Amino acid sequence: MKAVVLREIGPPTNLKLEEVPDPAPGPGEVVVQLKAAALNHRDAFIRQGLYAGITLPIILGSDGAGEVAAVGEGVDRSLLGRAVVIDPGMDWGPDERAQGRAYRILGLPDNGTYAQRVKVPAANVHPKPAALSFEEAAALPLAGLTAYRAVVTRAGVQPGETVVVTGAGGGVSSFVLQIAHAIGARVFVTSGSDEKIARARQLGAEAGVNYRTGDWVKGLGGLIGGDGPDVVVDSVGGETFGQALALARPGGRVVTYGATTGATGKLEVRRIFWKQLTILGSTMGTARDFASMLAFCDRHALRPVVDRVFPLAEAAAAHARMDDAGQFGKIVLRIDSR
Repeated sequence: MKAVVLREIGPPTNLKLEEVPDPAPGPGEVVVQLKAAALNHRDAFIRQGLYAGITLPIILGSDGAGEVAAVGEGVDRSLLGRAVVIDPGMDWGPDERAQGRAYRILGLPDNGTYAQRVKVPAANVHPKPAALSFEEAAALPLAGLTAYRAVVTRAGVQPGETVVVTGAGGGVSSFVLQIAHAIGARVFVTSGSDEKIARARQLGAEAGVNYRTGDWVKGLGGLIGGDGPDVVVDSVGGETFGQALALARPGGRVVTYGATTGATGKLEVRRIFWKQLTILGSTMGTARDFASMLAFCDRHALRPVVDRVFPLAEAAAAHARMDDAGQFGKIVLRIDSR
């Protein structure tokens, strides 16, 4: 089969289309003939050597949708030919509060979805939402799962609450916005682009502030009014996380699921204890979260925001676009079976 292989840490051009052996399903596994895959920041971090436990060569990619092409021993053969979307989280463990030591994400250490075919546990394939194209379905798994757990499972956002989403424009943040809005929350965003703020408003955001043009904490505080937002959902990290603590209302919740600008930054701990804040970490989600996310998206007719679709052979160009941070929503690879 054809696959995009990373053999050396470095720039996007290190992603090379190669012929590699077809995967064969073991007991309890299936092989999915992929129609589309989607990019995540995780892929770029691995490519740049900024991720733990990197082993090369590797086929990147956590998100994928396609049709079941082969099944292993003990797997229901009626799955053959079914259109599916893949849950990228494997072996979460018995405690739904946090993943266990065996937990891993498709695309490292297991070969991922930048390929014509991928092998995964049969338990990790779910029916593709009928209303979505394969490209849209491929954009759903990691971003939708991460956003759902952050907003619903961890923060417990309720109708009428006010939610701030930092860094509007990313795949996960666009889902955070849509899920919070579908619940019935007032949603506000930050971005370094007025165009992305305008796009966020089309998805349901009430308003937004460009952090490049002024004090976004003060700006959002004025827009929201009162004591500030009930919930801040942050993926940026660094100095932004400390500012999120300043923005949140007393008794509010701050959820973090990423640190795209780095993990370090000035943190005034007194804001946490004096404001009685609840700090919630969130990473990916359980199998239950994934199934609930699919049902939620179906119930509310949510569609992933697809920024641009590239052919598999142009994975390097797709990564370059993600590195430039110009996208709004998910960047997707279309995969031809020939």
